[in-house]
Amino acid sequence: MNIELVNQQAQDSLHFFDSELFKTVQMSDLFADSKTFADAIPKIPFTEIYQQFHKEKEDILTFNLKDFVNQFFIIIDSEEIRVDGGKDCIKEHIESLWQILKKTPDPDIASSLLPLKNSYIVPGGRFREIYYWDSYFTALGLVESNHIDLAESMLKNFLDLQSRYGCIPNGNRSYYLSRSQPPILGLLVELLLPYQNNEQEFLSANIAGIEAEYEFWMNGKELLKEEYSELKRVVKMPDGSFLNRYWDDNASPRPESYREDIELLNESKPEDTTSFYRNIRAACESGWDFSSRWLGDDHSLASIRTTRILPIDLNCLLYKQETLLSHYYEMLGDKNTSLVYAKYSTSRKSAIQDYMWSESNSFYMDYDLDKKDYSPIKSLAGLLPLFVELSDVKQAKQVSLVVEKSFLKQGGLITTMIDSSQQWDSPNGWAPLHWFVVQGLLKYQQKNLANTIQQRWLNTVEGGFQQTGKIMEKYNVCQQSHKAGGGEYDVQEGFGWTNGVHLAFNSLSKKLSV
Repeated sequence: MNIELVNQQAQDSLHFFDSELFKTVQMSDLFADSKTFADAIPKIPFTEIYQQFHKEKEDILTFNLKDFVNQFFIIIDSEEIRVDGGKDCIKEHIESLWQILKKTPDPDIASSLLPLKNSYIVPGGRFREIYYWDSYFTALGLVESNHIDLAESMLKNFLDLQSRYGCIPNGNRSYYLSRSQPPILGLLVELLLPYQNNEQEFLSANIAGIEAEYEFWMNGKELLKEEYSELKRVVKMPDGSFLNRYWDDNASPRPESYREDIELLNESKPEDTTSFYRNIRAACESGWDFSSRWLGDDHSLASIRTTRILPIDLNCLLYKQETLLSHYYEMLGDKNTSLVYAKYSTSRKSAIQDYMWSESNSFYMDYDLDKKDYSPIKSLAGLLPLFVELSDVKQAKQVSLVVEKSFLKQGGLITTMIDSSQQWDSPNGWAPLHWFVVQGLLKYQQKNLANTIQQRWLNTVEGGFQQTGKIMEKYNVCQQSHKAGGGEYDVQEGFGWTNGVHLAFNSLSKKLSV
């Protein structure tokens, strides 16, 4: 791979997104999904296409935008996933899906794709590239399928992207370079560590990447001095502790959702356009795009205010990263660095308990920076303190009671108790959140509830498979016969993280029944 060429191609695609041609096509309704043209492959260099565009468009009578696009671009449409065989065995179906969703190392071609050196799994449907936090849950299944080498190659891809661009982007597209996703690099290393012949060597090869990711999230910490002082993803709290939020270094319409962002802006007419776009993008960094968690008005995406929320799940994942770094540096014999990260984790744990545990709700909540109080939205993100073993036993019991009473439905767990038009709200359920919840409950001996949740989710996925022969990105857990909805695009099939969690839950069921 020619890194200099690859980086130049990424810059060329970013310039393309700023061009009159790109904006004209995206606002023309040529494509139902804005991502389609953002992923287009130019047949000749972008600069030559621009020149031709400016020349031809002058002739209003003869110029046809659709014909022009087809002449100069290769358009990759989402294809329906087809697996040979019937609807009898979901495990065999998933094994076949791994082969369909697998991508071999990418060629160096001009487009928005950031080529990867190693094989990887894509989620499916419109998602034709690797996605960062998805890949942890996908890897859970790859390990169960004995494709450990493929999970390792995905880890190597993330470290390679990090070395090239300074962060692990949302996905391997140039339009994702300004943001990341929930930090799961440490979790991925933890998952793969038991399968290594030489643990010390594996940790030595990966610990710098985990530390670099931590530094990405904490970038600017040393510059913060005042109460509630904020810089990018890090916030200094009144007691001197540090917590984090989602962010995006860019504050313009998303190329992959360009028309949708422009239309929403025109509809809502916000006072601060920059903050509006950044909040949309920051919600994408969260992976929860979109949810009432980020909204001032539960039912209006125009009220989005993601950067004003300190999310409980992000801060728990960073706590986990601090504890892993402390543990791994101790394993490598660097006790001084281990103690530094142990101090960081202790401080963050205290801050999470102080600012995000709500005694009146008996639940962990996001923290609202403007109101200086808990966010009113209860969500499954409140289970991450159990997943990372930050809660005390009493808190875990209280949280489990709330889950059983308010989140548990016939088909599994709703994401929030708000029934909105957003996909990360009720009535939808998602595989990654079910994994976090079940694992968290098991760590606090809530075995019966964990098993109930797990079985209901497995039944939902398997029931959907028996009806349709497909495995989906998300499910309606309140009315299982209804297709999940909400969001900017139709429900996608494939689906990487649902496959992974399903296999991991099946394996877990066998262990729990012993």
